Amino acid sequence: MLDDAVSSENVIAVAFSEDANAYEALSRVKDLDAKGEVGVRSAAVVERGEDGKIVTKDQLGGDSWEGTATGGLLGLVVGVLGGPIGVIVGGATGVLVGRAFDQDDTDQTESALADISKSIRVGHTGLLADVSEESPAAIDAVAANLGGTVVRRSAVEVKAEVAAAEEAQREAKKKAREELRDARQKKQKDEIDAKLADLRAKLTRQKKPAATS
Repeated sequence: MLDDAVSSENVIAVAFSEDANAYEALSRVKDLDAKGEVGVRSAAVVERGEDGKIVTKDQLGGDSWEGTATGGLLGLVVGVLGGPIGVIVGGATGVLVGRAFDQDDTDQTESALADISKSIRVGHTGLLADVSEESPAAIDAVAANLGGTVVRRSAVEVKAEVAAAEEAQREAKKKAREELRDARQKKQKDEIDAKLADLRAKLTRQKKPAATS
C-alpha cells in the first residue's frame, strides 16, 4: 500500500473499446496493488443496462480486501449513478440535471459524477476503482495497453457530490410524499364537493311545487 503522505486519492472510471478488456484491467490493477505501485481500496467491473442502471459484474474481494464495490465509496457511486431518479446525473447519459437538482434548470454544471457516468456507456462494461496513486502513470499505462480511456476525479470531490446527491434524494422523496398527500386531499375535497352538489340538486328538486294542470 502506498504511503498516504505522498499518495493522491482518486476515483477512476475506464471505458474500453472491447468490453472483455475491463476484466483483464481489473486483474492488472490488482497486480499493481500487490506490487505497491497503486493502493486499491475497491475496484469493480460494472455494466450499464439499457434502463440506465449499473450492476457489478466482478470485483476485488475476499478476506484480504477491506472494501468491495458493494460497500464504501464505490458502492455509493454506483448507487447514485444507477439510482431511480438520477439525482445528480440524468439517467444513462451522464447529463447533469442542474446545480439545484432541478430538471427544469438548463444550466450545465461541472460534476465529477457526471464525468464518471459518461464513461460507463449503455450496454457496455467498464472499470471503476477507488485508489491511492503517487502518479497516474501506472493505471494509465494499463488502460492504454488494453485500449481504455481513463477518467480520473478526486475522491474528495466525489464524496462531496455523493453526499449532496443523497441529501437531494431525501428532499425529492419528501417533496413527492407531500405532492401525493396534497393530491389525495384534493381528490377527497373534490369528491365531497361533488356529493354536496348532488345533494343540493336533489333538495332543490324536492322543494319545487308540483306542476298544476
